[in-house]
Amino acid sequence: MKLRTTLFGRTYQFHSINEVMAKANEEKSGDIMAGIAAESAEERVAAKVVLSNLTLEDLRNNPAIPYEEDEVTRIIQDNVNEKIYNEIKNWTVQELREKILATETTGNEIRRISRGLTSEMVAAVTKLMSNLDLILGAKKITVTAHCNTTIGLEGTLSTRLQPNHPTDDDDGIVASILEGLSYGAGDAVIGLNPVDDTVESVIRMFHTLSEVKNKYKIPTQTSVLAHVTTQMEAIKQGAPADLIFQSIAGSEKGNTAFGISGDLIAEARELALKEGTASGPNVMYFETGQGAELSSNAHHGVDQLTLEARCYGFAKKFEPYLVNTVVGFIGPEYLYDAKQVIRAGLEDHFMGKLTGISMGVDVCYTNHMKADQDDMENLGVLLTQAGVNFLITVPHADDVMLNYQSLGYHEAQSLRELGNLRPIKEFEEWLMERGILDEKGRLTKKAGDASIFLG
Repeated sequence: MKLRTTLFGRTYQFHSINEVMAKANEEKSGDIMAGIAAESAEERVAAKVVLSNLTLEDLRNNPAIPYEEDEVTRIIQDNVNEKIYNEIKNWTVQELREKILATETTGNEIRRISRGLTSEMVAAVTKLMSNLDLILGAKKITVTAHCNTTIGLEGTLSTRLQPNHPTDDDDGIVASILEGLSYGAGDAVIGLNPVDDTVESVIRMFHTLSEVKNKYKIPTQTSVLAHVTTQMEAIKQGAPADLIFQSIAGSEKGNTAFGISGDLIAEARELALKEGTASGPNVMYFETGQGAELSSNAHHGVDQLTLEARCYGFAKKFEPYLVNTVVGFIGPEYLYDAKQVIRAGLEDHFMGKLTGISMGVDVCYTNHMKADQDDMENLGVLLTQAGVNFLITVPHADDVMLNYQSLGYHEAQSLRELGNLRPIKEFEEWLMERGILDEKGRLTKKAGDASIFLG
C-alpha cells in the first residue's frame, strides 16, 4: 500500500489512509476547522493521486474507525456481500470510478457492485469525481422503496411536505399542509418537526397528520420527527405512525450523542412493522448532514464526507423508505458557502444512491451562510438531473420554526415540469382528481388555493 507520490518535483508522504481521504476531499470549512484538510491545491491533488491507486481491499482492511471500537464500522463491514467483494477487491479506486461512469455500465450493474462496497469505498470514489461525474453516476442508479406508496421509480420526483409551526399549533400545521397539497407537494411524506418533544404532544401531532391524510384520502406517508424514543412511546400508546424517524451519525460516538444505537433503531423498526399504520416493508426515515459528527466531537479525525458515507452504510441495514441529507442546515462552520453546499449536496446524493438507499436532499442554507435562494434553486436543478428521489419543501421556502431556508412548494413542481417528471402515481392521480394537476402534469389555475379543500 503506497501512501506517497511525487508531483512537480515535490514528494508528498501521507501517514494513513484517513489522512489521504481527508486531504483528497474537496475544500470544506469543517475539515479545515478540524485541522485535517489539505493545506494547498497541490497537496489535494497529490492525495487524490494516492487515493486513486489504492485498492478496494486496502480500504476494506483500513476502515475509518476500527471495527473493534465502533458499532457503525461493524454494521457496515458485516453487511458486505463477500462474494461480490471478492470479485472486485483488487480494483483500484480509479477503476471503480471508471466502471461507474462507463457508458456501457448499467444501473443494475452498479447496484450489484454496491453490495460489495464499504462506505469508505463509496466515499473514496466520490472524492475522485467532478460535480458532473456525480450527477451522471447517480442518474444511472434507481433505488425504490415502499411504505404506503413506492418512491424512486424512473420518471418521478417526490417531495416531503414540511408544515412546521413555531408553536405546534394544529390550525397552523393543517393550513400549511393544505397549501402544500394545493401545489402538489407531499407524495414522499408529510413530515413535521415538532417544537415540543413530549410524548403527549407527539401523540397529538401524529393524530393531526393522520386525520388530514384520512379525511382527504391522500395516498402518502406521515411522520413526526421527534426523537425515536418519543415516537416509540407514542406508538405504544396508540399513535398512528407510518414512518419512524431519527437523525443518525457516521460513528458510534455520534449516534450516542443523538441518544441512539443500532439495537435501538432495530427495535424501533420492529415496532413500526408490528404496530405502525403503513403497509411497509420500508418504515424508517433517517436524516443526516455533513459535519454532524464534528459538531459533537465524534469525528475521530475523519473527514466529514467519509463520515457522511458511513451514515448511509448504517442506514442501509434498516431498509429505510427515506434518507435525506439536510445539506446546508448545520451552517458555515461545516459548509462555508454556496459552492461547498452544492458540492456536498451532489456528493451526498451520489453516495446514498451508490450505497443502495432511497436518497433525497433538503436543499437548504442558514441565513449566516454565504448563499442565497438562487444557489439553492441551482442545486435543485442539478439534483433533479441526477435523479434525486425526493426534495424537502416548506411554505415559501422559509421554515419559520427551524429558521432556515429550503425549497418552496411551488419550486418543486417547477423542477418536475423542467425535468418532465411526475409525482408518485397514486398521488398524481389524487392531484388530478382534485383538479390541481392537468393530464400533462402541470399545475392548474386551482394550484396554490388551499380553500379548495374547505368546500
